Amino acid sequence: MYGQVEYFYHFTLWRHMNAASGLEKNALGLAESTIMGVAGTAPVFSIAATSATLIAAVGILSPASLLYCGLIMFGVTFAYMYLNRLDTNAGASYAWLSSVFNPILGFLSGWALLVASAVFMVSGTIPAATATLALLAPNLANSTGSVTLVAAAWLVVVSAVIIKGIKLTSYVQVVMTLVELGIVLVILIAAWLQYGGHPAHHLSLTSFSPAGFTPHLFTLGALTALFFFWGWDVTVNLNEETRNGSRVAGLSSLLAMLVVLALFILFAMATLLVLSDQEIQASGTNVVLAIAEKLFPKPWSYIAVLAVMLSTVGTLETSILQFSRTLFAQSRDYMLHPRYARLHPSWNTPWIATLVIAGFGLLLLLLASGIPSVNQIIQDSVNAIGFQAAFYYGLACFACAWHVWSNQPKNAYNLTFLVFWPLTSAGFLWFVGIDSLPAFNTTSRVVAVGGILLGLIPLWLNRHLRRAALATQS
Repeated sequence: MYGQVEYFYHFTLWRHMNAASGLEKNALGLAESTIMGVAGTAPVFSIAATSATLIAAVGILSPASLLYCGLIMFGVTFAYMYLNRLDTNAGASYAWLSSVFNPILGFLSGWALLVASAVFMVSGTIPAATATLALLAPNLANSTGSVTLVAAAWLVVVSAVIIKGIKLTSYVQVVMTLVELGIVLVILIAAWLQYGGHPAHHLSLTSFSPAGFTPHLFTLGALTALFFFWGWDVTVNLNEETRNGSRVAGLSSLLAMLVVLALFILFAMATLLVLSDQEIQASGTNVVLAIAEKLFPKPWSYIAVLAVMLSTVGTLETSILQFSRTLFAQSRDYMLHPRYARLHPSWNTPWIATLVIAGFGLLLLLLASGIPSVNQIIQDSVNAIGFQAAFYYGLACFACAWHVWSNQPKNAYNLTFLVFWPLTSAGFLWFVGIDSLPAFNTTSRVVAVGGILLGLIPLWLNRHLRRAALATQS
């Protein structure tokens, strides 16, 4: 019987020896990986679903809130870049925490990502279905049964593409994301041309001043802003399938963050230019469509609906990728049952892990169809995902700072970018997550915290498998 310290030591060595996976090698390049990272944040969906909430919280300071939260998120990005070079593993934060601290903390980090991705199966597929029906069958867009059926169809189609292979998945993602970004660019240009001279809200450099925030006001919008940025880290979950993955996957995450930061700030500014407070409030989760309808005559305004549909389908794809690769990596290490690490014999994809998230998503859709308010579903999921992302992003930042402080030269670069900035990000993320919990409703609180704690059950149930595997390899 291993002692705890000895067990952690042998587990780490065994996990590295067990990391040869059979996933498709060299399938993604820098451009494809970067586009995956951009798509992972669901740019148009994030804007549509949460802009009204963010503006209601911080008003004209919304672009500044996104800017400062984005700068804080760069601390997470730098941590991910460093840890990805240290250990290029499809499990990403799970693998890094297991190596730097211990397998239990690593498992909980990976489990939080699994829960967040599973929750997104509802908050992502329902808007995709609603947008699809708004384009093709507007009279059915308010039918709960029709929305649920189309959402399930999207989930099945996307899962099938992912199982078929990472190369096909990347081709589909590149096309959808480029069309989505092209539509956003058209909307942004039209907004500035038509409303730059007579804006609904007057913006100036003082709108970006930190002095405009109180601590409470800043944290009020921070969790919502965090949801905007969640998902770019799919690049590192695909590192084993990326050419020169130890370097390119991390660089792609940085490039993706730069793109989405600029995109989110510019669109927040455009929203304030075009829409009044009453129009923003009335738009709910359809801010992008509300802007497009003021800029373009029908049916051209429906390009916004197309953008939302492509955005949600695209990020549904990246969420399934993150879930399946994390589940694959944890199962490969016997943290979960090894059946989920099985690869398709022809396509080299973790097909069972993909079927798990697809099946779970279909179940959640069925349960969610009984909830009358789509807006409530999305708000509850935004809160839960924001909390869980804060948890595992923060853990990765702590792991980076600790490893660099313990093992790397204490020069200006390392101390600034790999210790101080990640620690600041981790402290901020955890403070915002904990500070926001009392404001959650019961559903959000149970999913956010209970979803993470639920992982202790499979962790305990699979302990014998891990020890048996370790004993065999020793």
